[in-house]
Amino acid sequence: MAVPMTFQDRFSFDIGQSDQNFRFCTSVNAYHSMKCKGAPMKIQLNGEAFELPDGSTVHELLVRLEFNPQRVAVERNLEVVSRQGYHEERLQEGDRIEVVHFIGGGEATLTEDPLVIAGKSYRSRLLVGTGKYKDFEETARAIEASGAEIVTVAVRRVNVSDPKAPMLTDHVDPRRYTYLPNTAGCFNADEAVRTLRLAREAGGWDLVKLEVLSDPKYLWPNNPETLKAAEILVREGFKVMVYTTDDPYLCKRFEEMGCVAVMPLAAPIGSGLGVRNPFTIRIIIEQAKVPVLVDAGVGSASDAAIAMELGCDGVLMNTAIAGAKHPILMASAMKKAVEAGRESFLAGRIPKKLYATASSPLDGTFF
Repeated sequence: MAVPMTFQDRFSFDIGQSDQNFRFCTSVNAYHSMKCKGAPMKIQLNGEAFELPDGSTVHELLVRLEFNPQRVAVERNLEVVSRQGYHEERLQEGDRIEVVHFIGGGEATLTEDPLVIAGKSYRSRLLVGTGKYKDFEETARAIEASGAEIVTVAVRRVNVSDPKAPMLTDHVDPRRYTYLPNTAGCFNADEAVRTLRLAREAGGWDLVKLEVLSDPKYLWPNNPETLKAAEILVREGFKVMVYTTDDPYLCKRFEEMGCVAVMPLAAPIGSGLGVRNPFTIRIIIEQAKVPVLVDAGVGSASDAAIAMELGCDGVLMNTAIAGAKHPILMASAMKKAVEAGRESFLAGRIPKKLYATASSPLDGTFF
């Protein structure tokens, strides 16, 4: 398990990514220069009133909050602030600032039958969510048991009142797993696009899951808004995995738009009803030239196996594991089910027939 960062770590954090080697250091002089600025000004920080010296920069705000700039992303008045501009971006009275959690990613190795998404190969065909667990430790254990390499993460505000509070990245290493930022909780295209722009700024990853919902009760996909958001995101260079209904026409339209994977629902989110319409799922698979993953509605290992036997390239789930009586055991069961379903599909099942066929030859009997 990753050890949470100490207070000192938040002020001295090494980054080692290709040509981006540098150290974040906060000096006493920088802090004092912030204190010596003009009279306090008021801003909205993560939806709450906040005061800081007039003329403060984004960097100085993060210093005051004791947050490491490499682990968060900042939005000012609905516009993402580039991390390189934190020292120059000066805040003004009435600014609306959002500071959200760090998003990262990981690597995978090749296998004989890899799942390939946007040109990258993964061993596991099971993707899992990180919500609804009792704590981050259980989340990490469940992901480990599932064998998943891609984990979905929601972009949320940081805890301004407690900068030392643990984050998901303290327990689920973004260097080991590919973080898939999603737009859970978004009900229109603007919200979804804002969320994923922040996610990219925080972690630099452009592989994202797009979901735009119609209402809080049924959580059915809002396809008109999803189409609008997908068009913007694809144009901006995002690699979009899109959650939608099991509509063959819409799935094909998303593919033609440039989405790297389509993810039709098996049933409503969190319902556990399993694959309700295997026939449309098969049509979607038949016509698709990008990966098709069933997303939402899986409740048991048999549901996952059925989806894979239909020919799906993968299955994404969260509630089925996190909501089980024993999440770690269920995660292990789902891993086996996805693998078994994939092997069954590749092996080719026998055709269904009306009449029986003897498994032992009748020729040569002695009676």
